[in-house]
Amino acid sequence: MRLNGSIALFQYWNRLRDGRPAPRRNEIEPADIRALLADTFILEKDTRGEAVFRLAGTRLCASYGRELKGFSFPSLWRERDRRVVARLVQEVFDRKSLVLVSFEGISLAGRSANFELLVLPLDGGTSHPRCLGVASTADRPFWLGSDPIVDAVIDAVRTVDPNEKTAARVEIAVPALDPSEPGAPQAIEDYGRARRIRHLLVLDGGREE
Repeated sequence: MRLNGSIALFQYWNRLRDGRPAPRRNEIEPADIRALLADTFILEKDTRGEAVFRLAGTRLCASYGRELKGFSFPSLWRERDRRVVARLVQEVFDRKSLVLVSFEGISLAGRSANFELLVLPLDGGTSHPRCLGVASTADRPFWLGSDPIVDAVIDAVRTVDPNEKTAARVEIAVPALDPSEPGAPQAIEDYGRARRIRHLLVLDGGREE
């Protein structure tokens, strides 16, 4: 993690979980992370099992030029990347992994800004899976908020098991993410504890019940 927002949210989440796979969703106190709220979000599964925004901060919504609540999380990404993004978020929901993504946000006018995205699991029970995240930029460009982000291209993905120190060092630069590539796995569950999905190395997170 390189940006202060990602580091601060991870440290808060890590203190709350206190050795558990994830803190409970009702343990998150907005007042405790007030400086981060504009860039944070909460995802939940909709009736189709897709990750959608339950809440999104004001600055994050302004960056995309719309209210994100209720919108599909994978829909923010380039079409060819959406299945990969959806699978990564499912790892957070189902296996309590952490996902860190460096990506380039591209605006309607063709400008670009580099973002860091961190997604953290929350314990909402089997009926209300949730995750907490933050998306921020190192140098917020002057146009961000007036020229909306309309596309996103992944630069690198890091999947972290918070209970394994070695996992924090795994980072893979991402080439074209075309899920239709011949021979690509059909489901991430087809792999064992350390699983390679083409160019991604995915590590199980948390503890299995």
